[in-house]
Amino acid sequence: MSRRLSYILISALVALPLPALAADESPAGGVDIGGGRKMFMTCRGTGSPTVIVVAGAKAAADDWTTGSPVFADVAKFTRICAYDRPGTPLADGSPSRSDPVPMPITAADAASDLRALVTSAGIERPVMIVGHSFGGLIARLYAMTYPADVNGMVLVDALSEGLRAAETKAEWANQKVILEGDLTEALRLYPEIERSDADASFDQLLAAPPLRPMPLIVLSADQAWGPLVAGFIAAGSLPANTPPDIGYVTDRAQKSAQAGLAALVPGAKHVVDTRSGHEIHKDQPQLVTASIREVVDAVRAGNTRAVR
Repeated sequence: MSRRLSYILISALVALPLPALAADESPAGGVDIGGGRKMFMTCRGTGSPTVIVVAGAKAAADDWTTGSPVFADVAKFTRICAYDRPGTPLADGSPSRSDPVPMPITAADAASDLRALVTSAGIERPVMIVGHSFGGLIARLYAMTYPADVNGMVLVDALSEGLRAAETKAEWANQKVILEGDLTEALRLYPEIERSDADASFDQLLAAPPLRPMPLIVLSADQAWGPLVAGFIAAGSLPANTPPDIGYVTDRAQKSAQAGLAALVPGAKHVVDTRSGHEIHKDQPQLVTASIREVVDAVRAGNTRAVR
């Protein structure tokens, strides 16, 4: 179970006051995206291109704005924005600041919401996009569906359809159980919590147009999960019937999936020596900031590949 999900189970769902704004920070709040819905976004810094952060599953904007120094560091050299998807709880357990939607969602739902948010917020396009985990799936589909909107990308241990492709049907069935986790108690406390349909999302990526050439850096976690699974099962963090080899299966499949991401466009840069687990923006924030800076610089120079 993730630390964020643990907070949900023990925290009261209370709203927090917004912090005082820095001189280069835009007012955080709900943006009317149409259809009677508002989505929360916060931005900081100045400069172009604007960097849009797409957080991982069940993670709100604060996973980057306060959970990692990357947001503040990137704001020193360009504008950066992060937002809450519907159903993404904050680190303290309080609910998403964006209006709820029916669950589960797909990557296409989230990409459409992001397009509406970027448009309604008046953000200058094209943008550079950063996607972590499930957010990487959304970031890619956004760029593939709206190619004129995106001119650079950093994928942070991103989920991809290559994971499913590298596993047998039985392995993928087990993998999906672990990806979603046991939400019984979380749903009792927060019925609108984000849930996603991984298979439908993968199929949407496979049906989408190819990613156009652009500066792309893929950051892949290199801490093996295989040796840890037995301990997670013993501690009750994973179900007792979890296959004991699922971690090794995941490590192998993820290695193949990450290589596939790095082959999406010519000249993509693949960083595999990250000395990090899945949350690279927290384990190695300097690496993530440097990668964003590298792509921003490439975009500003008019390049279609990352600077090496």
